[in-house]
Amino acid sequence: MDGISKADLDRLEAREMAKGPAPLRPRDAATLILLDRKGDDVLVLMGRRHMKHAFMPGKFVFPGGRTDPADSRIKVAEELHPDEQDKLRAGTGRVSVARARAIALSAVRETYEEAGLLIGRRGPFSTTKADWQGFAEHGVAPALGCLRFIARAVTPPGRVRRFDTRFLSAWRSDVAVELPQGGPTNELEELIWLPLADAMQADIPAITQSVLGDLRQRLAVDPGLQPGGEVPFYRMLAQHFRRDIL
Repeated sequence: MDGISKADLDRLEAREMAKGPAPLRPRDAATLILLDRKGDDVLVLMGRRHMKHAFMPGKFVFPGGRTDPADSRIKVAEELHPDEQDKLRAGTGRVSVARARAIALSAVRETYEEAGLLIGRRGPFSTTKADWQGFAEHGVAPALGCLRFIARAVTPPGRVRRFDTRFLSAWRSDVAVELPQGGPTNELEELIWLPLADAMQADIPAITQSVLGDLRQRLAVDPGLQPGGEVPFYRMLAQHFRRDIL
């Protein structure tokens, strides 16, 4: 995707273009790429967005959503690895420790809400925050030490929604509880585990395809996804979409 022009990207993602002329400021968001191994294949969890959604209707995506700053105050069983925290704070904009923590926790929360998967450790957990009551009810303390920062992407100008999205990953073995009925929000029409190569051929946004390509290359040399790996950063500069490394 490095070097693609804004006009070319607009044609690829025409359905996501905003009708109004006013530019939108990107908002923090996080998404979780949950991985599993089956033989020689690496599987990735994806879900299809409802057609009624204004942002990326009908596309296969990872669980995720907008970051809630209040998530930074949630107690966890294990904090972010220091190398991952440093990576989350790198790049453009001022990212505090609390903001980086909120971004990571929002990925964990959204994965529960959209997929019914609780990442953490079995044990007592209590909170007054309504969005985290599912963890308390199922006896799971959220954990961040398993998360790896995979990519960052800022939605180009002119879209219906604009996000500064951090793509994080974890393994299925990091899930303490899998709810058979899925998550409580029902934002995704279906959830499927796809081999990485098949996921790249699905109906996915252009940026998702690029991130999956980056992830496949990283797994080839770092199958365990060690902390502190290189993180591609996608953004629009001077009418071209650039790929830098954090």
